[in-house]
Amino acid sequence: MRPVVANDQRSHTLVLVRHGESEWNRRNLFTGWCNPDLTEKGLIEALVAARMLRSRGIVFDVAYSSQLKRAQRTLDIILSELGQDKIPIHFDEALNERHYGDLCGLNKDEARERWGEEQVEIWRRSYDIPPPGGESLKDTEERVMPYYDTHIWPDLQAGKKVLLVAHGNSLRALIMNLEGLTGEEILSRELATGAPIVYQLGSDGLPTERSDLLPARSIDAPPEDKIV
Repeated sequence: MRPVVANDQRSHTLVLVRHGESEWNRRNLFTGWCNPDLTEKGLIEALVAARMLRSRGIVFDVAYSSQLKRAQRTLDIILSELGQDKIPIHFDEALNERHYGDLCGLNKDEARERWGEEQVEIWRRSYDIPPPGGESLKDTEERVMPYYDTHIWPDLQAGKKVLLVAHGNSLRALIMNLEGLTGEEILSRELATGAPIVYQLGSDGLPTERSDLLPARSIDAPPEDKIV
């Protein structure tokens, strides 16, 4: 339960970013807690995300990410491009992607051949049915939300602008709670890689405004300046 400060009229800024495209995203593999790096497209997505945030003039006070390389690399690029890479950064496995258990490393088409398309879709799209050896979205929520409530929300309440770079399902778990959605509702929504979501939160921790920042065009080729 997030505490409410009486008569707090401030707007609390929280920005969520799903990491850029990873090597396993491109290969259509179940990734979970495995640790592939970003593709060239993923690097560009991170750079474009930073430029979209810069256009909003947001100056962050603190950042959070998971223990996985693809999210940390995305965060590094964003903060470096913004010139804000000296702010405090916290990494925790509570923010890791959902663990896919026995599906990790498998091509999604291979998984459908092994277990059947219906069963694989149940594992992917149900709220509380995990794959063998893995986590459901409910399991992911049960580690994400306590961490949010005890670490991220206090920073927001203190007036800090927070950047959180994480994963499709760890962010779904948070968005579901912020927006009062069901598991089925949030699982039906895609979260684009590298596309910032800017929330303004009230003193009760609920959104008063949401802005989705999307690139003006599809990211298929690098911009004129090269990423190293």
